Amino acid sequence: MLKSTFCLLFVGLMACSSAHAQIFQRELGDFDLKLGTTPSRSMAQGLVKPSAVGSFHGGLDLSHDSGLYVGQYAPSMGLTPGKNLEIDSYIGFKQPFDQTLGYEVGMIHYSYPKVDTLDSQELFGGLTLLGSRFGVAVSNDPDKQNNTLFADLGGNQPFGIGISMKYTTHQLNTPVSVDGGYVSSFTDWSVKFSRPFMGVDLDLIYSNSNLSGSECSAYSGHNSQCDGLVTLKAERAFY
Repeated sequence: MLKSTFCLLFVGLMACSSAHAQIFQRELGDFDLKLGTTPSRSMAQGLVKPSAVGSFHGGLDLSHDSGLYVGQYAPSMGLTPGKNLEIDSYIGFKQPFDQTLGYEVGMIHYSYPKVDTLDSQELFGGLTLLGSRFGVAVSNDPDKQNNTLFADLGGNQPFGIGISMKYTTHQLNTPVSVDGGYVSSFTDWSVKFSRPFMGVDLDLIYSNSNLSGSECSAYSGHNSQCDGLVTLKAERAFY
């Protein structure tokens, strides 16, 4: 019954993919409620698993004046072919030391209500310095362990261009056989340049991994493919 309630909620929030989509916000006493098409939390926004272009997604975030917050975000509503419903639930605590420095810690739980697969969890923490964010996360997927470093240089945007980077090491629970041996671990990374232009969010992304050739059969990381890939995305919100 609980999962059905969550599904109905996200159907009402679904919207077109957008990196900086509009967020509806309302104060409820000491709480602040946000509804939107992007994760509202700074660290969660950088660490939730990315959705494919054109998928429908949305979420909510409820925070308290003390710094405690909870929320849910669906990077995929499972309405497009080949995509399954995914719900990322998170809880955390965020507090500034002063106006230029702050910290954040929390946990994300990844679940797939419509698919027979195990859920996974991710612990994260990070610092905010002069508008830029630096974080680290440790997660356990059903088939591997992941350690991620994340940086969003939002505090310094030359020519209005935002820059974010992610680097992850993956340790497989069971080595994968490839030509000439086995793959028991691998790394992948991505760099994203973002800039709004006439109401459209433009993203230029470069991603790669340390695997190549036949080793790519063992790849199951954050990027859409194992080899080097340059992606240009143009996204606009429906509202």
